[in-house]
Amino acid sequence: TLFRSPQQRARPEHGTRSLSQKEPLLDMGKDYYKILGIPNGANEDEIKKAYRKMALKYHPDKNKDSNAEDKFKEIAEAYDVLSDPKKRAVYDQYGEEGLKTGGGSSNNSGSTFHYTFHGDPHATFASFFGGSNPFDIFFGSSRSRMHNGFDHEDMDIDEDDEDPFNAFGRFGVNGFHRRHPEPLNSRRKIQDPPVVHELKVSLEEIFHGCTKRMKITRRRLNPDGRSMRTEDKILNIVIKRGWKEGTKITFPKEGDSTPDNIPADIVFLLKDKPHAHFKRDGTNVVYTAKITLKEALCGCTVNIPTIDGRVIPLPCSDVIKPGTVKRLRGEGMPFPKVPTQRGDLIVEFQVRFPERIPPPARDRKST
Repeated sequence: TLFRSPQQRARPEHGTRSLSQKEPLLDMGKDYYKILGIPNGANEDEIKKAYRKMALKYHPDKNKDSNAEDKFKEIAEAYDVLSDPKKRAVYDQYGEEGLKTGGGSSNNSGSTFHYTFHGDPHATFASFFGGSNPFDIFFGSSRSRMHNGFDHEDMDIDEDDEDPFNAFGRFGVNGFHRRHPEPLNSRRKIQDPPVVHELKVSLEEIFHGCTKRMKITRRRLNPDGRSMRTEDKILNIVIKRGWKEGTKITFPKEGDSTPDNIPADIVFLLKDKPHAHFKRDGTNVVYTAKITLKEALCGCTVNIPTIDGRVIPLPCSDVIKPGTVKRLRGEGMPFPKVPTQRGDLIVEFQVRFPERIPPPARDRKST
């Protein structure tokens, strides 16, 4: 019986007889190159890239086809053989049957090579990607912003027509670049959730703009990549004119750094300090003017303070009823995107009624 490798099936050699000459041939079994979708002369990197693509595509946790498990096992076996130079050399010369039945013993060296796949494709997968559950790298951590699943809609990735799973490499799964994957702890790093601090600012600070200096204490890695130190850092927070309450100022990756994480972003959330006279309503500033009942009925001039320290006289000649509102145009807060423009100063009137009316006043009213 003559063993013929996948390469020999593809091209007849000089001095051999064609199939028409009735030479007895044995079915050479699986074509591992075809299973991985690569040419016979593929190099090591191409084999690894092909395995990565096919294993992710047919992993039973993602692919629900009835034959996915069998396909996944077949892919693992193909990679197990083609990634090992000795196994590959025997397979290239004698095919699957020769590899598994000792085809190498047909030469005169007296050596025999028998191969049996270990039968656990998940072990091959975990070894390649560097963990017993490599998908945790992308989906399993509670610190990750991704959801637990495999839908591309759950991930912010750029798909490639040639390899729809190539974005996994950008998340740290780069085992296909080297024979032995990097240690698991160097490739499971996921960024910690943002650390959010409230930053209270006065309306005057928002009106004029300012810079706040905030000291943070954090842990940082030493150059050896293992030990850590505690250090202080001053963050300069530039507050722009007119910024709204709720504005977020982010300092990327300024949080604690350990061997197992990516430092968190430090986020400051703008909050208005309570003000003695004003409250903010968007770009408008609201001021409550308190007047007496006599002033409301007989007319008056009310001095209205502004956010920038001036005083504006506001004449009121008409009767002021409870709930009356007057508007001073352009005396409010700066617009965040156009600081040269400003909102309005809204004056709400609160009429103070007397606790009682003196008897002489009641007498005059009755007459």
